[in-house]
Amino acid sequence: MKERIVYMLCERVDAANSPAVQNEMDELSKDGTGEFVIDFAENKYVSSAGLRAILFIQKKMAKAGGREILINVPESVKEIFDVTGYSRFLNIE
Repeated sequence: MKERIVYMLCERVDAANSPAVQNEMDELSKDGTGEFVIDFAENKYVSSAGLRAILFIQKKMAKAGGREILINVPESVKEIFDVTGYSRFLNIE
């Protein structure tokens, strides 16, 4: 059974904290072969820098045969994914 890791995203992901968020997710996702779940339950805002961090992990997981799953995505953030086209390839549940 592949490992499933759940990462609770902070309230805001922007240029100020996206490098730290990306580093945390990168370390937690390990070799990228399991499932990496990003829980947006507490999140209210994702900037373009935050989108890059999410995309970085998605690419890492896909390359290694794992999966990135986004859960509890608020409508305001879902709209950002829709406008940018990320909804087409992100696994949003």
